[in-house]
Amino acid sequence: MDRRRFLQWAAASGAVGARSSAAAPAAGTLIDDVSHLNPVRVAGETRPRSTEDVRGALRAWRGRVCVGGGRYSMGGQIAAPGALHLDMRAMNQVVWFEPKRQAIRVQAGMTWRDVQEVIDPHDLSVKIMQSFSSFTVGGSVSVNCHGRYVGRGPLVNAVQAVQLVLAHGEVLELSRTRDAELFAAVFGGYGGLGVITEVELDLDVNAPMERLVQDVSLEDYPAFLQHRVLADGRALLHNADLRPPGFHAPRAITWVATDKPLTRPERLVPRNLNYGLERNAIWAATELPGGRLLRERFFDRQLLDQPAVVWRNHEASLDVAALEPRTRALSTYLLQEYFIPVPGFLSFARRMADILRQHRVNALNVSIRHSPPDRVSLLKWAPTEVLSFVLYYKQRNSEHASLESRFWTRKLIDAALAGGGRYYLPYRPDATRQQFHQAYPEARAFAALKARVDPASRLSNQLWDRFLPRI
Repeated sequence: MDRRRFLQWAAASGAVGARSSAAAPAAGTLIDDVSHLNPVRVAGETRPRSTEDVRGALRAWRGRVCVGGGRYSMGGQIAAPGALHLDMRAMNQVVWFEPKRQAIRVQAGMTWRDVQEVIDPHDLSVKIMQSFSSFTVGGSVSVNCHGRYVGRGPLVNAVQAVQLVLAHGEVLELSRTRDAELFAAVFGGYGGLGVITEVELDLDVNAPMERLVQDVSLEDYPAFLQHRVLADGRALLHNADLRPPGFHAPRAITWVATDKPLTRPERLVPRNLNYGLERNAIWAATELPGGRLLRERFFDRQLLDQPAVVWRNHEASLDVAALEPRTRALSTYLLQEYFIPVPGFLSFARRMADILRQHRVNALNVSIRHSPPDRVSLLKWAPTEVLSFVLYYKQRNSEHASLESRFWTRKLIDAALAGGGRYYLPYRPDATRQQFHQAYPEARAFAALKARVDPASRLSNQLWDRFLPRI
């Protein structure tokens, strides 16, 4: 009955994508993320183009519903078995744009790159986003993303309002003053409370930036960050890279506002570039004897020794295609992230390096970021000022490799928890239930809120199926 009613609505509205409408009811549709390690068979798939399409789908389909955007989460956060999958990428329009107020409202399926092309001619820039522009805005809200923006913290700090469609089809407008509890819970809520359909964003001024590079000792890095980056009013972006096998010499990369002449005139990185050279360099670094030394000598050092003055939007419009492997047939590239209170930085960095070396993790690098405390969101990853460790590594596609990864990942989570830290939820759900609840004690309050707005628990995915307590 549910399937027939949904298909009747789909035929009338035209909202169902070709794969969904063509699939037999028993066969369903496979949904996977960028890692290609988490295929999930859903009942069907639809691509709404408006809030009304989302409402119609939720009312016509009585079963479970899951939501996906760019599909860059890596552990089943976008799918649940037997559910209806809402592919939000067709909701990619500007609702309104007010340049003088430095604000824009967009549909949730719009990518940051799409937003940049609208605002760049007005000399405006996204205030907070990831380091790459390929992600959807709604997906970024769902994970409460962050980037390299100095002193800015998570995305919630740059969002004024969110439109949310609840499981039964009611449309809510959320802000810090209107349904504030639900507003706070949507950030990092991974689609568990409702479907995000529109987002109102604060913007910033676009400006030329100069790249400054300095190698710092591991012991000196927290002081360097405090006195040379956070205290510098010119600093706009910052991260530090730890490189294998030692992970003991942070290379600090800071972009500061400047009036120097541009070294690259492009305002945005061109779309659809050929990243063959970058992909070959990553392959060599992870597969060839001496590959890491080759990358250090001929790619990293050559790149970082060259002066760079670019538009802020140019650096913010990087494409994740540059990080894609040549093929995922035998192996894949994955991320993890750990948030550590500043006093525990050195202890965690050393313990992390020991674990990665002990288990021979094929790590490309670990990128260090900073965030002030998150004062807004419920499932916050930064309850205090933190330094985050973003681990980028390569793994074979076998079940054995996944089991090995789960073993050392749990060690890293224990190390983070021992220092009063947390781990990030958009990646493989390898934590134990005990680790999850220790890292996110607010999960019970989130579950209670979900029981109130989605009592039948229709909106779900594999992350919440695994970890969310039943209220």
